[in-house]
Amino acid sequence: MTSTLPVEARRPEAVAAPGLRRTLTTPRIVFLVVAAAAPMSGVVGSVPLAYAIGNGAGVPATFALAGLILLCFSVGYAAMSRHVVGAGGFYTYIGQGLGRPLAVAGGLTAVLAYTAAVAGVAGAFGYFAELVSAAHGPPVPWPVWTGGALALTAVMGYRRIDLSARLLAVLMVAEVAVLGLLALAIGVRHGADTLPAAAFRPETVLAPGLGVALMFALISYVGFEAAALYGEESRDPKRSVPVATYASVVLITVFFAVVSWAAVGAVGAGRVADTAGEELGDLFFRLSDDYLGTFATGVMQVLLCTSLFGALLGLHTAANRYLFVLGREGVLPGSLARVHPRHASPHRASVVLSVATAAVCAAFALAGAHPYTNLATTMLALGTVGIVALQAAVAVAVLVFFRRHPEAHWWRTRLAPVLALAGLVGALWLLLDNFALVTGTTSAWVNRIPWLMAGAAAVGLGHARWLRARRPGRYRAVATAHVTDED
Repeated sequence: MTSTLPVEARRPEAVAAPGLRRTLTTPRIVFLVVAAAAPMSGVVGSVPLAYAIGNGAGVPATFALAGLILLCFSVGYAAMSRHVVGAGGFYTYIGQGLGRPLAVAGGLTAVLAYTAAVAGVAGAFGYFAELVSAAHGPPVPWPVWTGGALALTAVMGYRRIDLSARLLAVLMVAEVAVLGLLALAIGVRHGADTLPAAAFRPETVLAPGLGVALMFALISYVGFEAAALYGEESRDPKRSVPVATYASVVLITVFFAVVSWAAVGAVGAGRVADTAGEELGDLFFRLSDDYLGTFATGVMQVLLCTSLFGALLGLHTAANRYLFVLGREGVLPGSLARVHPRHASPHRASVVLSVATAAVCAAFALAGAHPYTNLATTMLALGTVGIVALQAAVAVAVLVFFRRHPEAHWWRTRLAPVLALAGLVGALWLLLDNFALVTGTTSAWVNRIPWLMAGAAAVGLGHARWLRARRPGRYRAVATAHVTDED
């Protein structure tokens, strides 16, 4: 196969990527990615809202639909990952398909989106940790919990990534196990009625609120595409990145669909929307009390906090890879590309991200904002808008990249990306149209926050033009450093 890159991008000095070590196996990448999706907090926080203001009993099928959209995205994403290996994720993929200016715009958008998501999860962790501590002992204010979680995340991000992967594996297995036991207990009591066929009937799935439910479902997948960010740290990137991407989407889809389906069976297809509207975040805790006992519910409450910490660490790890690559390729200051001599981690990028996240959380705390209804919802909604927009851009990049490529395929590089693009554009429209619903506020200032993503993209386009005019050497290195050239 002949590379389509410009000659400058294939020079040895452009391909060098010293420092990062290949320590990640495919399972470790899967743990990093799935932990960022926070299965426990997604079930406790998002699924009841999808029942209540979405399509009710049709939520399990909605998760299956979201999974199909993202599987179509993964097909093209995985095909491109066999030719593009690096820590740049969306930034590199957009550059290879759509050009350097859009790559810089995508890179800055990704930094803003992931930083917002990290801050939002940090706020949610502080809120729920304060509630759990108050229920089991003396209350500790949320800023203390959030500060402690950010400090531990900073330490883990500073050290070797395989240590983070091991910790996330333990946390994720524990939370999945508890929710799996809950689904099993429901099955033991209700038998075949545990998974009612009504949940997948067209009239149930297509009921009013399908769009809102799909929006909440897609929020639960935020960060699944991060497998490509660990390409340079994978022992076998051409295999690990595609396999980890597919595995992550399938695991997240099956988990959320089955658990939400079992809950429909436990509550009743005709009553689940009203019950969820009354109980919201307590819905799954009440189910746990009923089917597993109060001890299991206490464990679930603790695992909710560890789930949020896992998401915090997973998203932090992904975000600092973007900072690292943008520093290495001259888009941001080169000091961000420093690799720790012993831990082989992008420690400077991790420190900068930790400081930025702490500053956002401190600003909300000093303003007296609520950690969940203000900080968490606003920042997570902002991050989700940015990430879904980037996914749509990558779907277009895949189509362009393989347009005249010798390995173009009717399904992998054409039809699947088109289907993904249609689904992602629809999801983005739903997110923007229902942004006030996600944030829970009618404040015009808050609900105009998505314009920050457009601002980041505009700054990126302007910065790319400046680099092309004033720093042509750095401009030529943008989003091209780690493209493979196979014969």
